[in-house]
Amino acid sequence: MSGKHVIPANAQQPVLGYVELGDEHDPIVHVQDPYDPNRSVAVRRSALQPTARTPARDLSPQPLIDPLAARMLGGGVGAGVACWGAGQLLMGASQLVSAAAGVGGAVLAIALLLLAAKMTPAGKAKTVHITNHNRWGGRSSTRA
Repeated sequence: MSGKHVIPANAQQPVLGYVELGDEHDPIVHVQDPYDPNRSVAVRRSALQPTARTPARDLSPQPLIDPLAARMLGGGVGAGVACWGAGQLLMGASQLVSAAAGVGGAVLAIALLLLAAKMTPAGKAKTVHITNHNRWGGRSSTRA
């Protein structure tokens, strides 16, 4: 047998163009059930309404961090730093108040020591002479 295929001269030529097959029918597609999204319903393709074409997706690169999230993060960090600074200011003010209270306590202690030094001891008595002069007419004078 030879390896060549011979086509007879009177053979029918292939038809060019659209060919419709005799056993072709309307295909069935499965769509989501409108009442239960977990089920699908078999529907003939010709019964479906045409839908709008899905717009092309934007495939441009997106920023790594969301700009709104970055602003919120920056605001939170800024508020934290501001509160830390306010705390440092109040800490310094409290140290000044504490130092002033310490100085006031030292002044009070010195004043008490000076007062105690001027007081006489309990064993040494102090004599006070009071002279009262009464005169006629209700006049009187007292000398200490």
